[in-house]
Amino acid sequence: MIKLIKGGVYYMGGSLVKENRAFMVEAKKQQAIKGTIAYSILKSHNKGDGENLRISFDALASHDITYVGIIQTAKASGLKEFPVPYTLTNCHNSLCAVGGTINEDDHLFGYSAAKKYGGNFVPPHIAVIHQYMREAEAACGKMILGSDSHTRYGAFGTMAVGEGGPELVKQLLGQTYDVKRPEIIAVYLKGKPKKGVGPHDVAIALVGATFKNGFVKNKILEFIGPGIKNLSMDFRSGIDVMTTETTCLSSVWETDGVTEEFFKAHGRAGDFKQLHPVDPAYYDGAVVIDLSRIEPMIALPFHPSNAYTIREVIDNASDILNEVEKAGNALKGAGAKPYRLLDRVRDGKIYVSQGVIAGCAGGSYENVAEAAEIMRGKNCGNGEFMLNVYPQSQPVYKCLVDNGYASALMGAGAVLKTAFCGPCFGAGDTPADNGISVRHTTRNFENREGSKLGEGQLAAVALMDARSIAATAANGGVLTPATEAEYTKKIKKYYFDGSIYEHRVYRGAGNPQPQTELIYGNNIADWPEQLPLANNLLIEVVSVINDPVTTTDELIPSGETSSYRSNPLRLAEFALSRKDPGYVGRAKEVKAVEEYRRKNGVLSDEVMQQVGIDISPDVMLGSAVVARKPGDGSAREQAASCQRVLGGVANIALEYATKRYRSNLINWGMLPLVCKEFDYKAGDFIYIENVTECVKKGDTAIPAKHISDGKVKNVFLRLGELTEEEKQIILSGCLINYNKK
Repeated sequence: MIKLIKGGVYYMGGSLVKENRAFMVEAKKQQAIKGTIAYSILKSHNKGDGENLRISFDALASHDITYVGIIQTAKASGLKEFPVPYTLTNCHNSLCAVGGTINEDDHLFGYSAAKKYGGNFVPPHIAVIHQYMREAEAACGKMILGSDSHTRYGAFGTMAVGEGGPELVKQLLGQTYDVKRPEIIAVYLKGKPKKGVGPHDVAIALVGATFKNGFVKNKILEFIGPGIKNLSMDFRSGIDVMTTETTCLSSVWETDGVTEEFFKAHGRAGDFKQLHPVDPAYYDGAVVIDLSRIEPMIALPFHPSNAYTIREVIDNASDILNEVEKAGNALKGAGAKPYRLLDRVRDGKIYVSQGVIAGCAGGSYENVAEAAEIMRGKNCGNGEFMLNVYPQSQPVYKCLVDNGYASALMGAGAVLKTAFCGPCFGAGDTPADNGISVRHTTRNFENREGSKLGEGQLAAVALMDARSIAATAANGGVLTPATEAEYTKKIKKYYFDGSIYEHRVYRGAGNPQPQTELIYGNNIADWPEQLPLANNLLIEVVSVINDPVTTTDELIPSGETSSYRSNPLRLAEFALSRKDPGYVGRAKEVKAVEEYRRKNGVLSDEVMQQVGIDISPDVMLGSAVVARKPGDGSAREQAASCQRVLGGVANIALEYATKRYRSNLINWGMLPLVCKEFDYKAGDFIYIENVTECVKKGDTAIPAKHISDGKVKNVFLRLGELTEEEKQIILSGCLINYNKK
């Protein structure tokens, strides 16, 4: 299905040619490097040199988990108005079901901010963030930055990047997004998908082929090739949004008549232009996907890369599900109620408890309409299994109603709900303990569906395409690939009713009203003051995570906890609560000792005895989380800021899973340290002298003392490459302090 080509390749005459077979002279290669679509878009947005990019984006987007913190940070740094179109959507905490008035209070804050600073505001239930940006803001050759990791509009010719909130703050303050020129990987599509295969099948296969080996980490995926013409815009976009799960930086696709028709249908014909690589174009590697060979796929718990064909899982249910069951019991730990998955295999069939089609990946018109055709004349049954469907915008919902697909689904027992991202991050449709839900959503990390491991709960999500979810629903909850369903693939044409947005969305971009007062609810709090980095640093390890990869959902859980995202100290109480419940208490103890030191001018005798070596009087004490590979998943800055407000000064890792998490650490004044040996435990200390000088000079190796059980070992820690601005942010203590200076 998928082939990876390592090393350079040229795209010549519509085919891929390996670099060692192209016989290009160096001058030709340098010209071909400039021939990609991504290169031309980056160049047009770059204020730096060819290798050190300083990008200014055309538009920004945030949802209601992130925009309050972003605006508060920018306001504290001197924000007067939004310099580029900034869209605030309300699709994550739109149920307003937790914390009393705090969610709707934040929505009112967002509306008042859009008026005051000149932005766009999309009320709850109108559209999920990424569908609105596709319909209203994406344009060929444009660049968009969003504070959500699935900010991907490459299928529309828009290079989009999902980052932590501080990177949007920089754009709001006229600063740039700084990154080394990323490598560009060709994703060459050929063939045509068979009936019953949808975009999630292609996406899961792509993630499965590239995530674990890091083949495209922090690179740009450029989709090219003859197979593109065989895909609709919904199909292309459904693949594109999932590229986030490969850990790539961004994506972009060739555009054609299908793309042009999308923009015309949405009243934005002027936003289309042809985008194609120059012949020849040079890529740093390639992924070849034969669409005709893609089968219905399933990503089993607990990661989108845990990819199999559905038929493979059905035929080998005991062996494959046994491995998932083992992983679940390892998460729950010894002594907990066992996680049982094999109980769902009966008479050679696998029974699931729930199906969900939702969000930026699943709730598209074509996904839902084709699911309705599969369900037509059938039903979900009146047993345990249930099917919930969330169209991704009100225009999509209206067309599904007008064309009869909503009626077909409801008649089959499915429940249709309004645009909402909750099933994707644990704020809606949480299945029962030991339940398994098949979902056309973006992620299936442990507890991401809403169960609470700390309370002994563990449900699980498997990712599947909407078509196979519908086939499973029509079969009474028995896992079934859509290629085995009988239905008509032909669906009625989609039309876009823009009056829905005209009547409900506030469009204030470019029209600030500075006299508008921001509306503050009781839960909205300012960021607590952060101190600049001291010359010497004593770091106490307060949590060690040994998992191969640590997600941001584990660093700061999603779901109902995100309702407190506008109050830094309240949200921080949930930090690592599902992975290390003792973390918050230990971090607070270290912070209290540092406050004692600042008040009395010395460290306490108890700490001095623990450390057991001479410590400079000019020292700052802070805490650190140590993890092998932290930061996979969401872009939410709170994964770092919660540690910071609890006194965190560093992370120590073998490597960082994503650029965006490392950037979040830097923007919150924390050192993103990298170690060679993973031999830390809670209670260890790391002492670094003259750390400010090391940061200023950009030292690649920082000498430190690792103190464990009274033994002292000299070690070297690495910071990795930092821009001059990033150095100053760390030295200042955080981005807010840097901008105040």
